[in-house]
Amino acid sequence: MSEIVEMQQNVDILQMRLVTSSAEDLASPATTVLKKGEGRTLKKGGLWVYDNEIASVKGDYQNGDIIGVEDFDGYFMGYGYINDASKIRIRMLTRGGREARVTPSFLKQRVRDAWTYRKKVIDTSACRVIFGDADFLPGLTVDKYDDILVVESLALGTEKLKGLVLQALVEILAEDSIRIRGIYERSDAKVREKEGLPRVRGFLSAPFDTNVPITENGIRYIVDVKEGQKTGFFLDQKLNRLAIQKLAKGARVLDCFTHTGSFGLNAARGGASHVISVDASETAILQAEENAKLNGFDDIIDYYVADVFEMLPGMEEKGEQFDLVILDPPAFTKSRASVKGAARGYKEINLRGMRLVKPGGFLATCSCSHFMEQEMFADIIRDAARDAHVRLRQVEFRTQAPDHPITWAADDSYYLKFYIFQVCPQN
Repeated sequence: MSEIVEMQQNVDILQMRLVTSSAEDLASPATTVLKKGEGRTLKKGGLWVYDNEIASVKGDYQNGDIIGVEDFDGYFMGYGYINDASKIRIRMLTRGGREARVTPSFLKQRVRDAWTYRKKVIDTSACRVIFGDADFLPGLTVDKYDDILVVESLALGTEKLKGLVLQALVEILAEDSIRIRGIYERSDAKVREKEGLPRVRGFLSAPFDTNVPITENGIRYIVDVKEGQKTGFFLDQKLNRLAIQKLAKGARVLDCFTHTGSFGLNAARGGASHVISVDASETAILQAEENAKLNGFDDIIDYYVADVFEMLPGMEEKGEQFDLVILDPPAFTKSRASVKGAARGYKEINLRGMRLVKPGGFLATCSCSHFMEQEMFADIIRDAARDAHVRLRQVEFRTQAPDHPITWAADDSYYLKFYIFQVCPQN
């Protein structure tokens, strides 16, 4: 495992005033020319150009620079940042003519558009403000936890623009009387190595307590933005967690892969009589227990550090039954090559989960892997139901919360599939 560098010297973006003209052109004069017949993803509306699609580059540039992109016949397609170290050679920032220049004011408008959208579709007290390609800012994620921002930069070009974008975001939030008091960077994902970048994390502002309190769906949490998974919390399940509340009144609930307890806590808030929450991570369970105490649910929820794959068969042997079973596993596959193995894992937990649901009870099950496509996931659940000798009645199908928008031209922006079923006997 490669080392994650803790940044020792922070750059206080809250105090920065970058010396740039709002009209300054940030693009280099270089231009990439595509091979004839290539750029298929780009022409369908996507934002990526792969290394094997490029015929040549006209002009001088440095990796991370913004350059123009032309088709083989000279048709100008937009601007993007280039990195020779990555198979995704160019990540597009604009589509269309040369007149759409990339300037600081252009970037600020992109950020403003992202924030305006969130205000219309989600509770913004804790939300994803920038979601990479889906907000036309490839390689950049920014999550807001009350008055703290957590940023993840996954591309070299993003590194060069990061200061401008974050400064713009702080200024735009201030227009709505939201005063950001701190920024933390969590650019520690292994995928950065494919861009030739080190894995780093640390403060981009004056240091602050990295255990950040938030409230979501009426439930209080402490989010560990330094050591927690991803940026500290899985915001994408916000509305799916809320959907659990209405099913939980008076229910005995099994919450698998609970992480820091969010689904189980929503079940408790919905009136569950008893919740069993399970996760393999002792650190996550300790945080979940603290969250339960914070909300006064510690007498309703029992927490166990255990491997779900080992625990479910034991529960089945004991004849355990639940009114509601929740399956929120981590991504079992992060590549197409491992999809078949992941399918076996998804089938196993869904089969076991269905067998633990009382007749007429409910199963909530999901996959957060982009590579586990919806149709395949549905087939896996269907096969599990057949082998469990139950019938499923679909209550609803959901995806990620709208602050993680799905862009139809960017397939990788759609990753979360979430089903709720009523589990009925076959007779």
